[in-house]
Amino acid sequence: MNQKNAQWVCCQLGAREHYAVPRALQTRGLLRELITDLWVRPGTLPNWRNKLAGRFHPDLAGACVSASNAAAFAFELRAQATGLNGWDLIGKRNEWFQNQAVDRLERCAREFDSKDVTVFAYSYAAERIFRFARERGWRTVLGQIDPGPAEERLVAGCTPAREGYWRQWRTECELANQIIVNSQWSRDALLNEGIPVTRIRKIPLAVTPHNDAEGFQRAYPATFDGSRPLRVLFLGQINLRKGAAQLLEAAHLLANDPVEFQLVGPRQIHAGLKQSSKVKWFGTVPRARVDEFYRDADVFILPTLSDGFGLTQLEAQSWKLPVIASRFCGAVVQHGRNGLILNEVSGESIAATLRELLRSPERVAAMSQESKVSEEFTLQSLASSLSQL
Repeated sequence: MNQKNAQWVCCQLGAREHYAVPRALQTRGLLRELITDLWVRPGTLPNWRNKLAGRFHPDLAGACVSASNAAAFAFELRAQATGLNGWDLIGKRNEWFQNQAVDRLERCAREFDSKDVTVFAYSYAAERIFRFARERGWRTVLGQIDPGPAEERLVAGCTPAREGYWRQWRTECELANQIIVNSQWSRDALLNEGIPVTRIRKIPLAVTPHNDAEGFQRAYPATFDGSRPLRVLFLGQINLRKGAAQLLEAAHLLANDPVEFQLVGPRQIHAGLKQSSKVKWFGTVPRARVDEFYRDADVFILPTLSDGFGLTQLEAQSWKLPVIASRFCGAVVQHGRNGLILNEVSGESIAATLRELLRSPERVAAMSQESKVSEEFTLQSLASSLSQL
């Protein structure tokens, strides 16, 4: 790769989308550098193996990666010691990362041999980075992770963002030459917020199937019953935005039906919500175990009230799982072919949809045969779209 021509710099806090953007750029020889908070090669910190397993990707083993491991650990320890949490923790972490990224960009600026540089950063942790980049005449690309302020208004019961959060986001949008959204849902939300249409580009997320998923075939029973229930998987943050309350309501309504709900991820909902013996809680699991749940489920469900895309839909499809999703996320499901789209996000709608599948195991099997990751959601497609920017 000719480093002189590789002029994209990605500033990424966390392992969002399994580093899909820098990975895609790397395949085209366009990635100059990835600036991140933690980058831990396998075997270097064995005692932290499970917690940090996702903070590295072999596709970027040969890339230039700058990480602030020691400073990141120190920040998290200070935050824990002072009881920092919620929006305050998110805000402080975003500020800390931007300061670290700008420090690195200052050193990069002395090394770059031209102004033909594009700086990519995700929303809510981009303002200071973009100010620095624009002062030097570099292009800026904002990765918008969600539908923005519209989402807060839509999800009743969610904790409002801290003061100044949306004002800072609007500044990020003003500083961005291009804003990447991942779904029509997010695009419409940003347009309603007054973001110019010329600044918005819709580029879907991408997924690379697990090696074991290649050629995987599912086997469904002739009948779902008490000894072999319909296994419904939800994987992600278990909170109000993701439709967890409606999902638990559906479990309550299906108390006498052969259905089992498997909820995998951090539990962020009030303990007073309806409980059901139909629900199995697995909590947060290591990334290495996630594919086990995809493999062993019968259908995947994402009853989200609002999502920038919903990458888990693609991960489920890579394991040939039929997907039940709401309309408020990335358009992945072809209704009746590879899954079902909920008429509304409610316990009644979810329960009615699952009862349809209970009556027709052969329909579930047919949708499984059609469930796969389309070409538009591959890393190659993402790389092509980014290179055209």
